[in-house]
Amino acid sequence: MKKILILSANPKNTNQLRLDEEVREIKAALKLSKNREKFEIVTESALRVNDLRRSLLDNLPHIVHFSGHGSGNDGLVLENKLGEMQLVSSEALAGLFELFEDRVECVVLNACYSEVQAEAIFQHIDCVIGMNQAIGDVAAIEFATGFYDALAAGRSYRDAFEFGCGAIDLQGIPESKTPQIKARQCQQQFSSNEDKNIPSEQVNTEKTLQTIQIHGGVKGFVQDNSGTVNQNIN
Repeated sequence: MKKILILSANPKNTNQLRLDEEVREIKAALKLSKNREKFEIVTESALRVNDLRRSLLDNLPHIVHFSGHGSGNDGLVLENKLGEMQLVSSEALAGLFELFEDRVECVVLNACYSEVQAEAIFQHIDCVIGMNQAIGDVAAIEFATGFYDALAAGRSYRDAFEFGCGAIDLQGIPESKTPQIKARQCQQQFSSNEDKNIPSEQVNTEKTLQTIQIHGGVKGFVQDNSGTVNQNIN
């Protein structure tokens, strides 16, 4: 069984997103699948920095899906104790996921400008998806729905990515070039952590990078406690 950990953060001083709808569509995609018994979903909202570490430790997921805001080089947007934005750097995220590289198979960052974080995490995780620019709510939801529809049907992460992009196109939304996948050649899906103990000579572990692009959105602004206006939060 694959465990999917869905994390979301929408601090009160950022633009409001339709995160609940995204989670609902992901659950529906898996519930309607004939393979639904092969997946377990755990969700956590209003994610704080410490919550991220604890959620990974407690759940040991195979797939980590983050929904929320990104700010490019400034980091990924989580919440502080006051429910306001707190940025987490790409380097910090990469260091955290390095500690779970023997368990996590795929990370999906369904957040604007998250390609920078995806690139950093890809140092340690074989498949990471991020966004190369802003992405609108509708496109983000369509991508997630298409991705998990395909994953639940038994398709690979790479194929699921293509289905997610296709779902955006089918709706006539001009954002299918915003998401990007970073995946190593001959990457396998594993049904459990124990499956990763297959002797290395039985698995082709060639580490060739392939990047595929998908769609974008609109820039926004938020204001932090210091009164500074931060751009590219969407």
